Amino acid sequence: MENGTVKKRYAVLDLLRGLTLVSMIFYHGMWDLVYMAGVSAPWYQTGAGYIWQQSICWTFILLSGFCQPFGKRKLKRALLVSGGGLLVTGVTLIFMPSNRVVFGVLTLIGFCMLFWAVLEKQLLRIPPFRGLIGSMCLFGVTRNVNSGWLGFEGLNLQKLPDSLYCNLFTAWLGFPASGFYSTDYFSVFPWIFLYGAGFYLHLLLKKNGGSAFGPLEKRHLPWIEWLGRNSLLIYLLHQPILYGTMMVYQFIF
Repeated sequence: MENGTVKKRYAVLDLLRGLTLVSMIFYHGMWDLVYMAGVSAPWYQTGAGYIWQQSICWTFILLSGFCQPFGKRKLKRALLVSGGGLLVTGVTLIFMPSNRVVFGVLTLIGFCMLFWAVLEKQLLRIPPFRGLIGSMCLFGVTRNVNSGWLGFEGLNLQKLPDSLYCNLFTAWLGFPASGFYSTDYFSVFPWIFLYGAGFYLHLLLKKNGGSAFGPLEKRHLPWIEWLGRNSLLIYLLHQPILYGTMMVYQFIF
């Protein structure tokens, strides 16, 4: 019974990750249509598009933190994801500098995985409920650091010193200097706290017997779950395929 439950939980996570990948592919496809092909879609460039984009990145990062306790080769996984992030950055800088990706989501997740791989024993000492609440509070209060404030979305609480925003290193941390540009930017702060929330959510559910997975355990979509199990490969391949499709579209039309 225990082995069956474990398999179901993995299936649920793969399903959620696969569904988020499908959403991401459609989102990036829409981005290509709007910003490369010149298709008019005012809704995409306003609140609806922003909420769509945030739903994808929040889910990915939270799920990545949730999956942190799984597996034994955590350092190897972290280095693999970090390498994927470097590959994306290198390819975009060389072949599409106007759409470059610097400190993208893979770079962030790879760093978080490395951070946890090194400090997991210490982080496990924090009670799961406190860790979850603390992580969410820290994420909320630092959500706007990229734009110079402490606060969450439209609520700015405290202006941060301009001296924090000075170079590429501070941009990686979350304090980008004027002129910094990346089409996919996920700095250490605030996103490491969302990753941490996923980690402590896993520990909290495990502590409580995992019952919160509930009815999702029985919903299986094999091809979606396959996407979830191969998320890194799909992530690395989807944009080149989308760009190629867009080039064919522009050539024809």
